[in-house]
Amino acid sequence: MGGTYFPPEDNYGRPGFKMVLRKVKEAWESKRGMLEKSGTLVIEQLSEALSAAACSWRLSDAHDFVNLCSEQLSNRYDPKFGGFLTAPKFPRPVEICTMLYESKKLSDQDRKVEGNKIVQRISHSLQSMARGGIHDHLGGGFHRYSVDECWHVPHFEKMLYDQGQLANIYLDSFTITKDVFYSSVARDILEYLRRDMIGEEGQIFSAEDADSVETENSFIKKEGAFYVWTSKEVDEVLGDHADLFKTHYYVKVSGNCDISSKSDPHHEFKGQNVLFESKDVLSCASKLGVAVDEYAHILGICRKKLFEARCHRPRPHLDDKVIVSWNGLAISSFARASKILEAEPKETKFHFPVVGSEANDYLEVAEKAALFIKDKVYDAKTKRLHHCFRNGPSKTPGFLDDYAFLISALLDLYECSGKINWLVWAVELQGKQDELFLDTEGGGYFNTSGEDPSILIRMKEDYDGAEPSGNSISAINLIRLSSLIGGRLSEHYKSNAEHLLAVFEKRLKEQSMALPLMCCAADMLAVPSWQQVVLVGDKSSMEFKEMVGVVYATYCPTRSVIQIDPKNAQDMEFWEMNNQNILQMAKSSPTDKVAVAHVCQNFVCNAPVADPKSLRSLFGRSTVSASTV
Repeated sequence: MGGTYFPPEDNYGRPGFKMVLRKVKEAWESKRGMLEKSGTLVIEQLSEALSAAACSWRLSDAHDFVNLCSEQLSNRYDPKFGGFLTAPKFPRPVEICTMLYESKKLSDQDRKVEGNKIVQRISHSLQSMARGGIHDHLGGGFHRYSVDECWHVPHFEKMLYDQGQLANIYLDSFTITKDVFYSSVARDILEYLRRDMIGEEGQIFSAEDADSVETENSFIKKEGAFYVWTSKEVDEVLGDHADLFKTHYYVKVSGNCDISSKSDPHHEFKGQNVLFESKDVLSCASKLGVAVDEYAHILGICRKKLFEARCHRPRPHLDDKVIVSWNGLAISSFARASKILEAEPKETKFHFPVVGSEANDYLEVAEKAALFIKDKVYDAKTKRLHHCFRNGPSKTPGFLDDYAFLISALLDLYECSGKINWLVWAVELQGKQDELFLDTEGGGYFNTSGEDPSILIRMKEDYDGAEPSGNSISAINLIRLSSLIGGRLSEHYKSNAEHLLAVFEKRLKEQSMALPLMCCAADMLAVPSWQQVVLVGDKSSMEFKEMVGVVYATYCPTRSVIQIDPKNAQDMEFWEMNNQNILQMAKSSPTDKVAVAHVCQNFVCNAPVADPKSLRSLFGRSTVSASTV
């Protein structure tokens, strides 16, 4: 017997959980032999079906899986409210990642009109999400999903894996469009995590509940109680600015959860308001004849006052577990933000809850979180990860996702910081992941190590859902590592990636929309367009840092950034052991230059350049219109 939800008692045509338990007990007592026999058969069949194996070591034919996935998603695009499919609407960042990847491919093929159309759909979706109630306008960050089609009334839970992924796609959208709207939303998410979700030692917590009590004297928790507002409460807190704020955020005396029939079907939020921007700041300011900066400043003041008032309410429960895989997703976004946000215009103004943190502050957050994982959740002797931490590491060993997501984060940390220790650890963890989870005969990775006899089936997960699958991330990790590491190990990584993708070939062909990130991985292998940017010089110098900033000012999902200082013994030792090509670039770079950049395609390189302007010219300065459709 199985199901996703059983009410406490029989109701709505569903058996209650007590009834299910009684029926299970009766069946076990009267039909035990039959159940055991059928159970054994079911486990055998499931094991065979879920432990997929490849017939060959690589994909049999060249297919444009990214294009296929993008077309399938476009067919489900909602032109009115953005996103794909209808209510309930989940922010599935892997879909946006793949669409952005496809837009870059089209642009590179001089099909800019088609590429722009994809970017416009993504922009419309991201803007609609950010203006909707699924976004916490006062405290930052995003809730789990909206119950309606217009991103208005959410399920109010906040999950770390959403924040990490969403920050990354807003960062990518900023890099493509150069519109600070997207960088501000990324900052909004990261500032929420810094303020409310990070412990004293840098560990990043898992989630905040949807429910909370309305007052300290209440005993019954209600969904969204911490987040919703009555019109009267807004008046009391904001005074003279209340009318402007209420108009902007669609706050009504009767409550505003009436935009869609699906927003509040059981009238739980009658008289309550979920903050929702029906129009953007520019159009609202224009209508009132107020300067945009002044209007945005007033809204920022209002948000801060309401945030401070909200702080006196009982908070939802904080799930303070530290899950390795989810920390990996967040570490990646903090690391990438530290470089991507340097491209924001210096005159950019921020309004609460966004603060103008120095971009490098985000790198410190990423490194501190990674060090917590290494010190508290990683066994240096066995080179194994635990799955999570709370008052000590859990007894549960790390799963595939924990290794894959953390390796991805470490690669981002290395590329953004230039500190070779992160790359060393990534290589080490990849070796341990292969040892524990790799199916050397059938290809791909199992979710579990097979050491726990209580786990009946070793599955190979491929679905990129609310979180990407461990196999999709692993395929991309292997490709990234093969572009960094030379020799036999590089070939080993590439071979394992090819074998992994061959395992899921049928699914890629028939249900590409279910595997968007794996579609990207297949494309990365099929098209020999991987770019390496090797930056040689004094990593602490301003000139070097400017060159790194130039690299991250352009969107390129098929690029590795290698930072190396010829005077750093640890750097040179690593590359001497792992990639002679990079070592020779470092040794042969002009010694009279503080920073030199080598831009290469599969290590066939352009002439080295020694200033940011020349490096920028190699990448081009084209931007894409982000107007909605």
